Amino acid sequence: MADLDTLRTRFARTLEAARGPAGGPDPAPYAEDLLGRWREPQRRYHTVEHLTAVLDRVDLLEQYARDPEVVRLAAWFHDAVYLPDRSENEERSARLAERALREAGLPDAKTAEVARLVRLTVTHDPADDDPDGMVLCDADLAILASPPSAYAVYTTAVREEYHFVPNDAFRTGRAAILRQLLALPRLFRTPYGAEHWEATARCNLAAELEMLSLPPLDAS
Repeated sequence: MADLDTLRTRFARTLEAARGPAGGPDPAPYAEDLLGRWREPQRRYHTVEHLTAVLDRVDLLEQYARDPEVVRLAAWFHDAVYLPDRSENEERSARLAERALREAGLPDAKTAEVARLVRLTVTHDPADDDPDGMVLCDADLAILASPPSAYAVYTTAVREEYHFVPNDAFRTGRAAILRQLLALPRLFRTPYGAEHWEATARCNLAAELEMLSLPPLDAS
């Protein structure tokens, strides 16, 4: 269970560090709005637990980032808008970041960078000269390198978020996403991610894809 008070403190520290000595409005209302979004009832995987995990992984990878505080803010916003039946969640999340962070006192250049990073999570394919993008994408995809039991919990939660999609359509769509990920030359771009997560993630993705290719248990 995520510790909401700890998350509030983490957001405040991140925003204050990112906007620097010029300061700005109280971070608390912005944290509260974000936490409310991350706790919406339609979420099963994209929850405050996922947010906490991504923030923890950004902490783990921060040595590779150019601006770790901007990456942390991008983590806060990357799934802030999440409706499973909509296809533009990343874009809407990026626009939310642009509005909220500008109002919260973040300099324009940093606000634009947060929004860019959020949009990058559509493809999880950062350029080789984009260390902040590498850190955010690696942190977001690290769930793919979970042990088998945790990976199964993850895939179950994803299916629950798409409960309204018929089984055949879900299997087809999910398989397409897995193939897209497996087609990337590298899933993880930071040295840590490449060493510790790449092989396990590819095994998990391949195993899930194979399972999706099997006929349903109730098939005649």
